Amino acid sequence: MMFLEQKYHLMFCFFLALLPFASVGQSHKNISLGSSHTAQAGNSTWAVSPSGNFAVGFQQIEENGFLLSIWFNQIPERTIVWSANGGNLAPKGSKVELTSDGFFLLNDPTGNRIWSAGSSGSGTSHAAMVDTGNFVLASQSTEYLWQSFDHPTDTILPGQVLNQPSTLVSRYLETNYSSGRFKFILKDDGNLALYTTQYPWSSSNFNYWSTHTSGSDFSLVFNQSGVLFLRANNGSIISMISSKTASTQDFYQRAVLEYDGVFRHYAYPKSSNSNTRSWKMAWSTVYYLPPNICLDIREDYGSGACGFNSYCTFDDGKKSCHCPSGYSFIDPADVMKGCRPDFDSQSCDGSSPETDLFDFYEMENTDWPLTDYEYFEQANEDWCRQDCLSDCFCALAIFRDAGCWKKKLPFSNGRKDPSFQAKALLKIRKDNSTSKCEGPVRKKDQSKLIIVISVLLSSSVLMNLLLLVAGFSVVYWWRSKSSKANQPSQSIVGTCLRSFTFEELRKATNGFEEVLGQGAFSTVYKGVSFDPTWSHIAVKKLNNMVKENEEEFKTEVSTFGRTNHRNLIQLLGFCNEGDHRMLVYEFMSKGSLASFLFDTTERPSWFQRMQIALETARGILYLHEECSTQIIHCDIKPQNVLLDESFTAKISDFGLAKLLKIGQSRTNTGIRGTKGYVAPEWFRNMPITIKVDVYSYGVLLLEIICCRRSFEANAENENQMVLTDWAYDCFHERKLDLLVKDDKEALADMKMVEKYVMLSLWCIQEDPLLRPSMKKILQMLEGSIDVPAPPDLPSLITTISL
Repeated sequence: MMFLEQKYHLMFCFFLALLPFASVGQSHKNISLGSSHTAQAGNSTWAVSPSGNFAVGFQQIEENGFLLSIWFNQIPERTIVWSANGGNLAPKGSKVELTSDGFFLLNDPTGNRIWSAGSSGSGTSHAAMVDTGNFVLASQSTEYLWQSFDHPTDTILPGQVLNQPSTLVSRYLETNYSSGRFKFILKDDGNLALYTTQYPWSSSNFNYWSTHTSGSDFSLVFNQSGVLFLRANNGSIISMISSKTASTQDFYQRAVLEYDGVFRHYAYPKSSNSNTRSWKMAWSTVYYLPPNICLDIREDYGSGACGFNSYCTFDDGKKSCHCPSGYSFIDPADVMKGCRPDFDSQSCDGSSPETDLFDFYEMENTDWPLTDYEYFEQANEDWCRQDCLSDCFCALAIFRDAGCWKKKLPFSNGRKDPSFQAKALLKIRKDNSTSKCEGPVRKKDQSKLIIVISVLLSSSVLMNLLLLVAGFSVVYWWRSKSSKANQPSQSIVGTCLRSFTFEELRKATNGFEEVLGQGAFSTVYKGVSFDPTWSHIAVKKLNNMVKENEEEFKTEVSTFGRTNHRNLIQLLGFCNEGDHRMLVYEFMSKGSLASFLFDTTERPSWFQRMQIALETARGILYLHEECSTQIIHCDIKPQNVLLDESFTAKISDFGLAKLLKIGQSRTNTGIRGTKGYVAPEWFRNMPITIKVDVYSYGVLLLEIICCRRSFEANAENENQMVLTDWAYDCFHERKLDLLVKDDKEALADMKMVEKYVMLSLWCIQEDPLLRPSMKKILQMLEGSIDVPAPPDLPSLITTISL
């Protein structure tokens, strides 16, 4: 059966391969010989394709730097798909010209050549911007004598074919179009592969993904059906690259080797119609490779997926680079340059080992492979720590399976992933603050200031003494005033969040005028952002500073100081001044999931709801398994899942969260959470584990599926009042269609409805041991593992391993 499916799949793909590609017969508007175009302030268009989908001209990249490029012309992003001079931007006044003898030239204002294409006497009669995104120099008979499709930069478009040998080169940064650190090469031997480069040289370094094919006359094809594949000269498909299709009639598409080294296939809806209404009006990833670049790059020479001394994490197709504690980025604008220590390394002069000045920062599930200089078998962790501490060359030790690996600076191939059963022991100086937050003036700076003043005005010993006393008094007064006005309390020092004054937030919210939401102990206001990155902010003001509110404030600030994930709302800062306690968040323009599900007349799309369920699960998984400190949220519910402009789900409100110590898997605490979402063990005086969040997520998942609240007093009958009970009855009576009544999209996808309902029933099992982990839940949602049938009764004991 599987063989037949593969056979039909290949036949289908072969049929797709026969669909037409770019040809000389395509319609276009001609650019005549002698035409030119000048780079002016802003973005300026030279020519547009007949459909208006693509344009060629100048885009302004820097204040006086212009890029001759091709871009998507009918979407706000004006996404660039090809460029001529990425490594040598043209100044204002530069001119692109199709000369009378057929040259395609780009000259600066003084006439110096920046870039050129074509050749004299080639027979070029005109140039054109074609509807496929191909810019061509053509003869009188419309034969293409030169085309941008034959000289790609980092992007391939539907209708484009790359023959052997061909190369895509990533940009250096998102807004820097010079050649970067990664290549996508169709080699002469027939292998299609992704490589790191020996940057700043362009030579290939490490192969981190490949089709493992060989042969001649191969082509990489991106056909008009949105399929990428490797094709032989006889038309047979050698290897599928991206078989997830999206109609080019409904979607703009591109495949890009991004500056982060990931090759991504994107789609963008051309309009909001019935075929695209479940998509965001933005570039969405259809497919990407490799599956996890952090794990796939493991090179002997070079820094790895991120820069030296940094480590890589990969989530939802996005690569992130981080500095470990005690280190900071050399250049925050270019994280691939790596991290540097923020402290003086251990001395090796022999006079003192300085072992009392250093300690270790533990990092679970983290490794920097291939940079070891010593390895010891059958060692315990304490011995590994002591040996690294007494070795002045040792900057890092990895302990795993009774093995101890010692490493010098710089570290390479850093990665953090739950699959690693290893612990990184990072040696840092004890007196070095692992937080990058600093007070207004450091002691060293104050001392220097006083000494300078004293030296400059030292007319006499008495004058010196008076000036010193006055200097110390001024500094002491200034520090006291600054501390009272701006500094956070001791319980939240070191969070690296901005400390706002009450007056700043009062002005930002126009006197706390616009209310976004209100709870029993706090009110959230809309404000104007202090940072151009954010247009608006949300300010959560705690109303009455009772003991519970004080603890909630401290918990939320300290918890957010430990988190960094795209599915968690970003805390930007706080106010801890006098009796005022406020938290400043990124503004979520689409409001809460509760409003999205329950307060709208039109039911949200099935696809959007499932995407939100998936993103919420990713956020909880991060808290449970991927954060440096394991966190139990304790209050997962629709009101605490917020949606941004693109309907991306972000978990919020960590006021009730519980942090677990290293090695701790359970804790005893009073009941926390919201009625209807609280796991049964809260009421049984049992130790609390991360499985309480799993229970709450199960209730939330049912609400997302059914678009109704967990309790409806006005339900059609009393059996439907409690959603969990009703869902359980519907599943066992094989009446799941009742849960999604009048939801045409869900009714057309009942297999998926059944899968999600089964998963939610696993999550709300009374016995916490029967509930799956968030990692298993995410795997089931993504389809990598099947969802087994839940027990017949809530209390049934099963041996299934979840």
